[in-house]
Amino acid sequence: MKTFITSTFIAALLATTTWAQNPVRGTVRGTVVDGAGKGLEFVTMMLVKAKDSTLVKGAVSDVSGKYDFESIGAGQYRVLAQQLGFRKTYSEAFTLDQNHPFAELPALAMLEESKNLNEVKITAKKPFIEQEIDRTVVNVENSIVSSGSTALEVLEKAPGVTIDRQTDQLQLKGKSGVIVMIDGKQTYLSSADVANLLKNTPSDNIEKIEIITNPSSKYDAAGNVGIINIRMKKNKNFGTNGTLTLGAGYGRFEKANTNLSLNHRVGKINAFGNYSYFHNRRFQMNEIYRTIPNGTSLTYFEQNSYRPNRFDGHNVRAGLDYFVSKKSTIGFLTTGFINDWQQLNAFNYTTIKDANGNITLKPTTNVGVKNKWSNLTGNVNYKYDFDGKGRELTADMDYSYFDGDSYNNLSTTYQDAKGNTVRPAEIVRNIMPSAINIWAFKSDYVHPMAKGGKFEAGVKSSYVSSDNNMSYDDFVDGRWVPNAGQSNQFIYTEKINAVYTNYSGKIDKRTTFQAGVRVENTQSRGNSVTLNKVVDRSYTNLFPTVFLSRQLDTNNVLNLSYSRRIDRPNYQNLNPFRFYLDPYTYKEGNPYLRPQFTNSFQLTHVYKGAFSTSLGYSRTTDVIVDEVPGQIAEKNITYVITDNLATQDNVNLTISFPVRVNKWWTMQNNVTAYYNRFNSPYLGAQYNVSFVAYNLYTSNSFVLGKGFTAELSGWYNSPGVYGFYRYQPQGAFSMGVQKSVLNKKGTLKVNINDPLWLNRFNGIAQYQDINFRVKAGWESRIVRATFTYRFGNQNVKGARQRQSATSAEQSRAGGNN
Repeated sequence: MKTFITSTFIAALLATTTWAQNPVRGTVRGTVVDGAGKGLEFVTMMLVKAKDSTLVKGAVSDVSGKYDFESIGAGQYRVLAQQLGFRKTYSEAFTLDQNHPFAELPALAMLEESKNLNEVKITAKKPFIEQEIDRTVVNVENSIVSSGSTALEVLEKAPGVTIDRQTDQLQLKGKSGVIVMIDGKQTYLSSADVANLLKNTPSDNIEKIEIITNPSSKYDAAGNVGIINIRMKKNKNFGTNGTLTLGAGYGRFEKANTNLSLNHRVGKINAFGNYSYFHNRRFQMNEIYRTIPNGTSLTYFEQNSYRPNRFDGHNVRAGLDYFVSKKSTIGFLTTGFINDWQQLNAFNYTTIKDANGNITLKPTTNVGVKNKWSNLTGNVNYKYDFDGKGRELTADMDYSYFDGDSYNNLSTTYQDAKGNTVRPAEIVRNIMPSAINIWAFKSDYVHPMAKGGKFEAGVKSSYVSSDNNMSYDDFVDGRWVPNAGQSNQFIYTEKINAVYTNYSGKIDKRTTFQAGVRVENTQSRGNSVTLNKVVDRSYTNLFPTVFLSRQLDTNNVLNLSYSRRIDRPNYQNLNPFRFYLDPYTYKEGNPYLRPQFTNSFQLTHVYKGAFSTSLGYSRTTDVIVDEVPGQIAEKNITYVITDNLATQDNVNLTISFPVRVNKWWTMQNNVTAYYNRFNSPYLGAQYNVSFVAYNLYTSNSFVLGKGFTAELSGWYNSPGVYGFYRYQPQGAFSMGVQKSVLNKKGTLKVNINDPLWLNRFNGIAQYQDINFRVKAGWESRIVRATFTYRFGNQNVKGARQRQSATSAEQSRAGGNN
């Protein structure tokens, strides 16, 4: 795959060089506007031959809607404008010759596509991955290979995204700290729990995924890497209509999913609702090999585990928009989920050997885990449009409640090399109810200025309280006995008040800028009630952002950006509890975690609105790293903890280029390379490691005829390092086919993910006296079939997408599986 993608990119560069050698002849200029006569920015403009619409040259309109084509030979031409949400629009035909080498065209007005859908035949399909000016977009809705899968499986195919399947750590361009939002609302979960939420979010509920690497000051300052925003599907029609999806799959275990979306719009009211159910049985297996020094001798651990589990999830979303007048709109939105995850009859088999390789003990631990996690979020929002020209005021008020119950039971037996029982069984359990309450309010004001400028300002205030009360019991003499030394109650509260201002405008005809600053004050209190430990923090920080964009010519755009961001520890990582996998392995929280800060620079070049090259650099201080290993040698115990390291430097390069092989075969290719360096004192020594890694992705779409289309996609992650772990390469490919049925109201999709079962994890941690190796495998080879049926009036305008007031707190709540 690497050779193929590299060859394709070189061919694209050669083609670019050839185009640049055309002699200068004529020039075509004009402006593209919307129905109100306002200039449209970043519209794809194409100069085509009048006779057969053959493409001659491409361009992108600037912030005022202006475009031009240079070096054009004599002939008859038309100009074609394309923009998502608008009808494809052609100019009148015109002629360039020696007597008329310059053409100034009248304004080309584009109409919104939703206003005249009955008159438009849509034949184009959005590619699976699109590279836009400020973000990468993964179009999940029409993807064949993503149908019936999960959000995590889709993200794993996205360019620059890697997922550590051992720790469930989500990384972008070699860095952790990604903020995950759903419809602009942050999910408030820990990093592992975000991964678990994505595992249990059906891809058939998703319209697209936006990867924003450098957000503006309007967004919360959290997220040193950037934002992954998952846009859920919403109906776009008037009247009453809906979509029903049924899916089934099989790997080693069965899968099933269903989804029903309804939309009703009449007069001043738009009501919408969605319900989905997702059932997934799956497994994960691990091999861990540890060498532990104990004085002058060594102890060897060989651990094997097989953990089947089952998940049943229900998701509900309902809302209503009421258009009070042409200027005022009020909306109500309720979302919620109930997730039930169980891991039953999971076994960890351990063999302990002495320095000579002789077996000294064979513990076997049976693990039973049950987690129930539910959420209910309510949102009231208001929008006032002052003049219909972009001047508006919006406000959101939210309340979100999370309720969780976690039950963990471990039963360990001990045998010698011959299988004889050598000590009594150890049976322990821990039960932890969790409750998280979140209140938030935000308001934003937008004011267009003269000459294309725009002023934005806003405020936000949030309050979060979480209560985790773990009880730990030992089973002694036939009854449960409380273990006060392991039990603990942890209460955490946090207040964040923020204000921001942002301004964008033009420096000259080809240069635009945007600058802003956000001020956030944070007050937090972590109280370990049982241990009588309290950690109070209060800090205020400035978070500036600067963006510059230069239209070099009709084909080339250069963007430069800078931002400063913060990542606060999630609530569960601050919790000082210990979560045991077996008597020799546990994970512990850290109430002394500090927030991390990142300064990021990014330079992006876009050619013809499609070929994109991005170079970035960032430095993060007090880096929050999950799964930092440690051990207690005299007890043969290995543990992991989330901790701060001093600094991380990251340099990354991303290249995105589409290729149209022929009329029936199109490709989208992405290459991401990055350099990471960690430098920090740790455990009495200096941890200093640097490395270069890369990520490759290619997606191929095929039009087969007679209503059939197909997709083939693949990805590869090179060896790399995260924190203290060195991991081996990972990769996989997927393929699928789709057929339109029932007069195009129905769609049948069949796909297979990772057919050769290539996607596995293999990592090593070696530092000081810590030395262990991990192998992990999971159910990634799955065949799925999905049927979607659309009913009712399919010409309805959609409900508004809302970014609510709680969009920066939910990703830190924790507790999902």
